[in-house]
Amino acid sequence: MAVWMIHLLRYLVVAGIFYVIYYYWRRSRLASQKIQPRFPKNDDLRREIGYSVATTAIFALVSVALFVTGIRDHNLMYAHWSDYGTAYGLFSFGALVVLHDTYFYWTHRAMHHPRLFKTMHLVHHKSTNPSPWAAYAFHPLEAVVEALIVPIASFILPLHGYTIMAFLVFMMVYNVYGHLGWELFPAHWNRHRLGRWLNTSVNHNQHHQFFRGNYGLYFRFWDEWMDTTRPDYDATFERVTTQSVPQKLDADSASTLQPTH
Repeated sequence: MAVWMIHLLRYLVVAGIFYVIYYYWRRSRLASQKIQPRFPKNDDLRREIGYSVATTAIFALVSVALFVTGIRDHNLMYAHWSDYGTAYGLFSFGALVVLHDTYFYWTHRAMHHPRLFKTMHLVHHKSTNPSPWAAYAFHPLEAVVEALIVPIASFILPLHGYTIMAFLVFMMVYNVYGHLGWELFPAHWNRHRLGRWLNTSVNHNQHHQFFRGNYGLYFRFWDEWMDTTRPDYDATFERVTTQSVPQKLDADSASTLQPTH
C-alpha cells in the first residue's frame, strides 16, 4: 500500500498541477493555443483517471517485486551510491531514458498491430483529445508492459534506487507533457538542431488524434529512422506555436477508433 501511494501521489500531483494550470487557471487565456480546440468531456476525464489509478497499482506491484523478491539477487542493482559514484549515476539515468525510449517505441508499435490493438491499446486511444490525466490511462495488460522497463533495465545496467526514483519522476513529467494538449516548446523548436530530435506535445497529440505515426516517447530518433513521423508534423507544430488561431479538427481524425500499423 505504501508503494502504491507513492506511485499514485506522483501521478495525482504532476498531472493535477498541469491540469489546474492549463484547464482552469489559464484556460481562457490559452484556449486559442490549444493543439486541438475542443476540450475533453467529463466522462473522458473520469475514464482517464480511473484507468490511471489502476495503472499505479500495477506499477506498485512490479516495484515491490523488483525490490523485495529474489529478483534483486540476480540483477545489477546496487545499494551504495559510492560503489559507482555520481558520474556513473548520471550516465545510468541518461542510458535508462534512451533504453526506455527504444523499448517504448517498439512495444508501442507492436500494440498497434490489429491483433493486439483492441485488447491492449484501445483503452489509451479512447483519449483522442488527451488531457494530463491520460498519462497512465492504460489497459492493465498495457500497464504491465509499461512497468516492465525497470526490471528489464536492471538486468542490463547497474542501477541505484535513487536513479530509478529520478527516472520515474522524469517519466511522469514528460508523459504528462505529452498528453497536455498544449505545446510548451517555443516556435521553430522542431527545426532546431537538437530540438528536432525531441518528442513534443504536438507530436504525441497527433498520434492520439490520428492513430498512426509518431510512436516515440522522449525522442524522435526511431520515428525518423523507421519513417513513421507524420508528414504534417512540422507544419502542425509551426501552426500551433506561431499562430493564435486554433487548429481545426481534421476530417480523418480517429473518431472511428480503428487500429492501424
